[in-house]
Amino acid sequence: MTALVPAITPTTPAPETTTPAVIFTPVERIVRLGDLGIARENLRYGEPPDEDIPTLAATLKAAGQLQPVTVRPGRGKKEQAFMALDGRRRRLALAILLEAGDIDEDYPVRTYVETDPARQAAAVLLTNTAVPVHVADVIAAIGRMLKSKLTITAMARALGYDEIEIKRLAALSGVAPAALVALKAGRITLRQTRLLARLPDRQEQEDLAQMTLDGHGFQEWRVSERLDDSRVTTRDRRCALVDPRAYADAGGRTETDLFGELPPVLLDPDILTAVWTRRARGIAAVFEAEGISVHVTAGPEPELPDDLEALGYVYGGSLPAEEMARYRAQREVFNDRTEKARIALADVEHPDVADLAIVDMIHAKIASDQTGCGGRVVTTLVLWPAAEAGVEVRCYTLEEPEIDEEDEDAAPEAARRTSAPLAYVPPEVEAPEPETDGVNHALHAVRTDVATRGLIRALADDPGAALTALIARLFIVLVRRAHIGRVDSALAITACGFNPANDRVIETLDGDVRRRLEDRRTAWEASGKTVISWVHGLAHGEKMGLLAELTAISLDVREEKTFSIRRSARAEAAELAALCHADITLHWTPDAPFLQTHSKGLLTGMLETMGAEDKRAKTLRKTELVDWVAEQAANRTWAPAALSWAAPVDADSDPDGPDIADEDVVPASGEDGGEVDEDDEGAGAFAVTPAGEAALDSAAA
Repeated sequence: MTALVPAITPTTPAPETTTPAVIFTPVERIVRLGDLGIARENLRYGEPPDEDIPTLAATLKAAGQLQPVTVRPGRGKKEQAFMALDGRRRRLALAILLEAGDIDEDYPVRTYVETDPARQAAAVLLTNTAVPVHVADVIAAIGRMLKSKLTITAMARALGYDEIEIKRLAALSGVAPAALVALKAGRITLRQTRLLARLPDRQEQEDLAQMTLDGHGFQEWRVSERLDDSRVTTRDRRCALVDPRAYADAGGRTETDLFGELPPVLLDPDILTAVWTRRARGIAAVFEAEGISVHVTAGPEPELPDDLEALGYVYGGSLPAEEMARYRAQREVFNDRTEKARIALADVEHPDVADLAIVDMIHAKIASDQTGCGGRVVTTLVLWPAAEAGVEVRCYTLEEPEIDEEDEDAAPEAARRTSAPLAYVPPEVEAPEPETDGVNHALHAVRTDVATRGLIRALADDPGAALTALIARLFIVLVRRAHIGRVDSALAITACGFNPANDRVIETLDGDVRRRLEDRRTAWEASGKTVISWVHGLAHGEKMGLLAELTAISLDVREEKTFSIRRSARAEAAELAALCHADITLHWTPDAPFLQTHSKGLLTGMLETMGAEDKRAKTLRKTELVDWVAEQAANRTWAPAALSWAAPVDADSDPDGPDIADEDVVPASGEDGGEVDEDDEGAGAFAVTPAGEAALDSAAA
């Protein structure tokens, strides 16, 4: 039925003839499901069912059909009596219910029957170009339903959703209004909205969301750090020794994340510390009975007497050959028992077996450290939580009197004599520029330290490259007679080996080279010959191997400060790395001591770079994140590019390559052609209409 609307003469000039608006009153008709098909002119005809069709079927089963389907009469014998111009997904959902036996062919379907070809075309176009409901609108609708006293259970039953899904949407409905505005505007993601919802301070939520709307970006790190400061999760290192059942038996409470994104939160960290300390004290009692003082701490290092000296790794050559052999054997025993302790802790049903394995591990640690310090007795132990073996052990012994020795290298660098400028300036290859943005001096020193170790190992494995490096250095010193100190050269062939300031040895890198040289020293002592005679008698291959090891251990490209960049040394290191095909990941990937010096932002950046980005990583505490990054790096055989001495790729070498600087930034919103993450930013799960709210109210009654 149609009616004409009288034209109203406008105040501005108008065309001589105007087309009156059409008022159409649709007539609803009930048709059998068995008589309903999908018209070929439907814009999505033939597309496979999407993954949300089963959810829609559950909603139709629970709440019934809320919106009629626009149909036209069937044409010919190949079509059914009525063909849907829209509502393809609803027809597919009803087919699922039909196949499951929940409905039959006579199920009544509400329809609008269109016979006018023009209106049929309009129905196809308009119903398939409707704007999808944004998830922010769904969240707001859930909030309004909650205020109208509609319960979670009633909403879930009416919509055919699991209650947990409605609970999650309900939790988001309590977030600050500015957050939902930012979500709908594409300024923050759904995951970031969930992150904001976890903040207990609603005003803080509002401030952060408003900052994002004002164009300052979403400071996700502030939210993560705020949450980190107020919670302890099951990834805490204390949990290696305290299983969930022991924690619960002691009265500890656990809270699981409503959205299933974060690890469970332990609400009673004091109880966790008490349970860990009680078990660690039981282990410590074994050694206290042996006369060793034991300090158990789950926090900072305890204050110890000034006359104690910490024991650690022993460098090759610092002990006689027999003692060094015993020390190495003890280190292997300690490593083996550490692995056994880790395996035993995985069996939470037998804690006594795990405790015995940890005791054996600590005994091996004591024996190793006592052998390495020349037989001095360990008098004190400090036990901390550890992620794998349950406890981390540090041994102390009484400090020996210091012997004053003159340090020839104590003179300041500025006081050294410099040579006059040379008339000829040799060319240099391009060296990698260091990453100093956001990097402090300590982290820069750690990076160049580990990078040096990697190049040491690579050069030691390539005698040809080492020979080239040695001859080049001798040529510079003896032929050019140029005074080049440590700052300007990667090689220091002045019998000065690489001695890191922290005394740490990475066993698969510089530690392996030190072991080789120690074996050489043992063989020389056993020969009874002078060094010259012994070296001269070596086979050519043995000589080359020794030369490579000696040259490699003299490498020192460490930089103490971010402003003390040794560019000439870096250039030499880049050439050497290319010669010996240096790849630090062949022998080592980032471990906890290395990663601990990095900030949380840099650690999460590493995960993104290696392709292991996980939204849960940003919720971890620093120690948990360190362990996670180390595990992911090992699984992927990955190391940061900052540890590579490879020369940078010249961007001008590929004239046909894209000009990245001139490319437009793709907008985050799908409105301007950008892609939208369907898993995080998809359209709303359902639409809320007046008819739908009425159906929900009746279901709640």
